[in-house]
Amino acid sequence: MTNHPERPAAGSARPRPRRRAARAASGTRVRPRTLAAVPAALLALALAAALPGPAPARAAAAPQPALAPTPTPHGTGADAPRAFDAGPARAALRRLLPRHAAQFTLVPDPAAGPDTFTVSGRAGAITVRGSTGATLLTGVGWYLQHVAGVDIGWPGESTGMLPARLPAVPAPVTRSARVPHRYALNDTDDGYSGPYRTFAQHQRQIDLLALHGVNEVFVQVGAEYPYYRAFQRFGYTAAELRAWIPGPAHQSWWLLQNLSGFGGPVSERVMRERAAVGRKIAEQLRGLGMTPVLPGYYGTVPPGFAARNPGAATVPQGDWAGFERPDWLDPSSPVFAKVAAAYYAEQRAVFGDSTMYRMSPLHEGGTAGPVDVRAASGAVQAALHAAHPGALWAVLGWQDSPRQELLAGTDTSKLLILDGLSDRYNRLDREARWGGAPYALGTIYNFGGHTTVGANTSVWLDRFAAWRAKEDSALRGTAYLPEATGTNPAAFDLFTDLAWEPGPIDHRAWFAAFAARRYGRPDKEAAAAWEELRKGPYSTSSGLWSESQDSLFTARPSLTAATAAYWSPRSMRYPADSVRRALDHLLKVDPRLRGSSAYRFDLVDTARQALANHSRVLLPRIRAAYAARDLAAFRELTAAWQDAERRLDALAGSDPNLRLGTWLSAARSWGADRAEQDRYEYDARSILSVWGRRSTSEGGFLHDYANREWGGLVRELYAPRWAAYFASLEEALVAGTAPREIDWHAFEEEWARRTTRHSSGAQAPAGDPYALASGVARLLADAG
Repeated sequence: MTNHPERPAAGSARPRPRRRAARAASGTRVRPRTLAAVPAALLALALAAALPGPAPARAAAAPQPALAPTPTPHGTGADAPRAFDAGPARAALRRLLPRHAAQFTLVPDPAAGPDTFTVSGRAGAITVRGSTGATLLTGVGWYLQHVAGVDIGWPGESTGMLPARLPAVPAPVTRSARVPHRYALNDTDDGYSGPYRTFAQHQRQIDLLALHGVNEVFVQVGAEYPYYRAFQRFGYTAAELRAWIPGPAHQSWWLLQNLSGFGGPVSERVMRERAAVGRKIAEQLRGLGMTPVLPGYYGTVPPGFAARNPGAATVPQGDWAGFERPDWLDPSSPVFAKVAAAYYAEQRAVFGDSTMYRMSPLHEGGTAGPVDVRAASGAVQAALHAAHPGALWAVLGWQDSPRQELLAGTDTSKLLILDGLSDRYNRLDREARWGGAPYALGTIYNFGGHTTVGANTSVWLDRFAAWRAKEDSALRGTAYLPEATGTNPAAFDLFTDLAWEPGPIDHRAWFAAFAARRYGRPDKEAAAAWEELRKGPYSTSSGLWSESQDSLFTARPSLTAATAAYWSPRSMRYPADSVRRALDHLLKVDPRLRGSSAYRFDLVDTARQALANHSRVLLPRIRAAYAARDLAAFRELTAAWQDAERRLDALAGSDPNLRLGTWLSAARSWGADRAEQDRYEYDARSILSVWGRRSTSEGGFLHDYANREWGGLVRELYAPRWAAYFASLEEALVAGTAPREIDWHAFEEEWARRTTRHSSGAQAPAGDPYALASGVARLLADAG
């Protein structure tokens, strides 16, 4: 899931933590009490003080009632419908539509049937009835799209085009979800979308997911804290565990049992505060009737675990892309049950209970060794059910996982496979492959947070309909799994619509409707633009890839470069002219529709993609000039390349979603002192560039895996890298010698180690998006 099957594998500033007043006032030394000594039952109270927000209702070592209404996923023994508090949904509505929220009446209707909403009402008085708080918001989302004709996307919205008085619903409309599971977020989302985000940013994400019909959300923030506390019961010091746990940007892969330590250590204070944010995320989800999907325990242990714990049997997991993987504790051994019980007790104290847990044993090349995988998977599930009876185990369908032996050892009625390859390959038979185990059709159309437009959207429509219609269908849901979110609003809207549209979705008609609501009014130029995008980057086929090609401007320099990330497509997956034509149409959209954040983002993103595609035209010309030893042509073409990079940086920097300064300032905001700030900045910078140490960056081919065209990142890293390369080639042409070698890892590591202070101005968008996009269009027209 972190990478392609062929391979081993932004947030606003946050207030500084306050110093203890007692220490300064009295002049006496306050002796801190380590939280490892605090009983699990009291931990929730300690966490409640870490960040503002309500404390969990209760915390205890034994199972306890869920915090607020915790829905039971379908197929796991759901109780009869119960009344629920619509307050959290109303609060979300006020955040989403502050000017119009009062015109909606949200009516809890637990008897309406699972995952059902009804929308009705006259002008200025819209009523939405729903079976959960989240379903109420899904009804609001349906109204906005299909009646009011506006969009709240991820990112960008056109709600500014709403009239003062909302339009009436012509006739009451009822919709029910076609599948019970609508899962969201890849295991890598926290690392690639923003490991240093605030709760307010996560809350916005939850609001959007509810608005678009999602009901199960992976919660990773703070997942390190239960590990940290639990393993102090098994012979490890706090310092040893802090050295083992990676920095927040790299923790996704630690939870996947791929690596440890890199980017750390993380202070205990930050772990507590991240746990407090995670707890609030889980509470927010429960309040809306959504399921917080928490990481489960399947056997990851710190180094030397067997030596410190008699009777434990561990299996070295070998290498993952140049990293030494953490050991795997044999789940069949008696010690495993004790560790799992301790882990779940600590997790409960922080996050409360849930009914769904994420685990992917032996992910991306894990080694079973002498372990009986069938017995091990049964033990993993037994430990989960001992702590959370009947809970659903969500496992990723990726590469050869889940293995047949794993499925054979589990009760698959309590399992859901999140298929990360549904739209990637052909001739897939999931029922035959997984023996009828329930699964969700999933998509990973974004890897590493690449700012690339497009997805295999027509494949989604065809397969969702065909796979549901199979006589023996085990399809039970959808799984929205891009490695990073917030980069592709059309794909997000369409994929989440799959579960709610009552009949087959017409590809062309859907994009036409999207174009009309995206900017708040129908517009022929907007429609023409999105038809070009539909026919181009949104009509890529399955067979080999689920993502479009990335940009050569972000690639490590080479005259033969074909991709930036090692495992990305090496050539265009659609006609490049489709994006250029879309840009031309977007520039002609009615000026009255250009004020929305949706229009500005789409304009910048389309111009950025058109320019990125041009890199694949320019580089072969530069290579030809160099091969012909034509110095004048070489200088002219490399100057054109560098001019395009300058334009690209300015263009991306004009949108608030595409700025490096935001990413880095968020990381620094979590540090209590300069050393800690620098450490977290390195964590955030390295994931974008070198990814890991030299052996992993080079030998594991992870460098530039998370490349993205952001304002500041192009200017600081990619453009200087290409400039150094072109200078070496020019020197060689002039002197008639071979080009000098450049240590690219050293070049990139130097950038990753910087501690540049990005001012608030560096975080804010700069420049006129329309003027900058117009300049790109003229450049491409002149280039032919």
